[in-house]
Amino acid sequence: MTESTVLSIVHNHPGIRPGGAEGYAAELHRAISRHPGWRSVLLARGGPPLGRSGRFHLSTMVAPVDGREDEYLLFNDGYTFDWFKGAVTDKDWLTRHVRRYLQALQPDVVHVQHTMHLGYDLLREIRTTLPDTPIVHTLHEFAAMCLRDGQMMRTHDEGLCSAATPRACHECFPEHSPRDFFLRERFVKANFAAVDQFISPSRFLRDRYIDWGIDPERIIYEENGRTSPARVAGIHDRPTRDRLGFFGQFSRYKGLDVLLQAMGLLDPTVEDGVSVSVRRTTRPQDAAAAEVASVLEAVLGRPSSPTNDDGPHLWVHGANLDLQVGSYRDRLADLLDRTGDRVTMVGRYLPDDLPDLMEGIDWVVVPSVWWENAPLVIQEAFAHGRPVICSDIGGMAEKVTDGVNGLHFRAGDPRSLARVLHRATTESGLWQRLREGIPEVHPMDVHVDRLVQLYTDLMGREQLPHRGTPANPTIGSAVAS
Repeated sequence: MTESTVLSIVHNHPGIRPGGAEGYAAELHRAISRHPGWRSVLLARGGPPLGRSGRFHLSTMVAPVDGREDEYLLFNDGYTFDWFKGAVTDKDWLTRHVRRYLQALQPDVVHVQHTMHLGYDLLREIRTTLPDTPIVHTLHEFAAMCLRDGQMMRTHDEGLCSAATPRACHECFPEHSPRDFFLRERFVKANFAAVDQFISPSRFLRDRYIDWGIDPERIIYEENGRTSPARVAGIHDRPTRDRLGFFGQFSRYKGLDVLLQAMGLLDPTVEDGVSVSVRRTTRPQDAAAAEVASVLEAVLGRPSSPTNDDGPHLWVHGANLDLQVGSYRDRLADLLDRTGDRVTMVGRYLPDDLPDLMEGIDWVVVPSVWWENAPLVIQEAFAHGRPVICSDIGGMAEKVTDGVNGLHFRAGDPRSLARVLHRATTESGLWQRLREGIPEVHPMDVHVDRLVQLYTDLMGREQLPHRGTPANPTIGSAVAS
């Protein structure tokens, strides 16, 4: 039986820095490798700023990951990345190093998961080097249309943005003119024209990209698949369901500061559980170690009780705080001091740790202040039978049904979140009812079957969708409004 090869490209390897898109890309790559008749190869960008070291073979920009024959790191050390345009400025990197790799591998399908640090013109280089090879591109956020890290949030007031136009983008980044943003959009769409099929893991994101100009027939909705955990977190009988968990990156967009503010507002002496002002408490330094030890016992599944018995407790699991600006790190430190013994910072974790970590909590809180797309943490919570408390916007509101398998609160509003946390941790029978409403997580084997069918269909077509696209993009026109 002849094997078909799919090359998956992503902006970072999860073994270097954890992240949602990276973790999903690696999980999908390994699942496709198990599918009969298919070989998967993962190409992930390496080097700073996500990696601590750059390329280690001077003669090439590509190196295997820990000696594996199916996973490689792609470096662009010495080349400058233009963040405004979204491209490596020296095209020699594409036309020499990337092209040589593509020519050597000769994949049957290329599935691009992310172009950050790699450039939108990577899509055009793939098309130039492999003119008859189908290109699939999964869109994980709004980076193509939004310069602010793809989050669609305004810089001047932190409000949510519903439409990217050259005028609106100029208001967020006045150092770039509306004409600059007009040309940027044209550049991105010209490279998007090389793609045969876009995939969106949420209907919300798909609708946004259609509004932006992608032909509805060229972008399909397919939720990210997840491999069933080898072990599902157990459920312990407890008189109250007041253990909360945050899992994810310590990014300002993930709303951890909103959650910490909400924890500071909780006060069992107030009728509705929410104090008017943040309670200030102190924690002796010599007690911190004992508290952490107690928490580790709890999250590892051994018998333990919360560090305080007068209300909910939050365990914070995550990483990449060092990539955030100093002012945000200082803000989190101050909020942690204010919340005292109600919150414990556990820190970085590995996927294999999740069953133990989930076993020590009742609710997973997803307080992101941006729209989100399809947060993997929601799928992870559902896989372990934990209801989710989340912001009432975008992909979060799409994935979690309020009152069925979780609870919504008003995005960015600590008081709204505090009231929901109070209800979640005090209302009798609520946790069990919501837990019973948790849906099945999209199985990875079903997801792979659908993707393989898509790859096969594209490979079998006499004319791929991109061939009907002239040099000037037809997936949408930019309007300098």
